[in-house]
Amino acid sequence: MDFTERFFRGEVLHREQRLLSAELYNRARLLLNRCGATHLFIPIRSMQYQAVLDADEFIFVDGLGDRHVELAWRAFRPQERSGLNDPVPYECVFYDPSAAVTLRRLQVEFAQALLEYERRFKVQGGVIVPLR
Repeated sequence: MDFTERFFRGEVLHREQRLLSAELYNRARLLLNRCGATHLFIPIRSMQYQAVLDADEFIFVDGLGDRHVELAWRAFRPQERSGLNDPVPYECVFYDPSAAVTLRRLQVEFAQALLEYERRFKVQGGVIVPLR
């Protein structure tokens, strides 16, 4: 079953270059590649947020809000790292004034959400399916 989600972006308030841990980047990309779709929705329950992963960026939306993108991690440059265990440079784009506060918790909570997602789903025939 296909469904459509719409998210809205406000004005870009700030951009900065950052590094994403190799473990987090590699896990997110692996899950995205295995999901069999162009987008992967990861609930971050501890923050009541939703992460939406695609080939170009990871966006973060307040799950209780009005579907506005608060942060986006984009312009990943894995080709700039020397090995698979090196952090990945990326651009963090802030769309909401509170995004800097959110970002402090996000890398830890997003990593935990990815682990939880892996626990609840399995790869079957190259596609991610829920565990029963």
